[in-house]
Amino acid sequence: MKLRRHGIAPRAGRNDARLALATDLPASVLADFTDTSISSATRWTGYARRDWLDYIASRRRI
Repeated sequence: MKLRRHGIAPRAGRNDARLALATDLPASVLADFTDTSISSATRWTGYARRDWLDYIASRRRI
């Protein structure tokens, strides 16, 4: 693949883009927009959820 010859990993870029979209879009819109199944889009929106509890706990220790 031409991209790989230049050091570009297309899968990583695609996954990063999908994750970025999942932070802003509901699963149903993400599924339509990326032409994936609703179950896959739901998984991606689950990955995109941010859990701030670890961050808050680490800040209290400082």
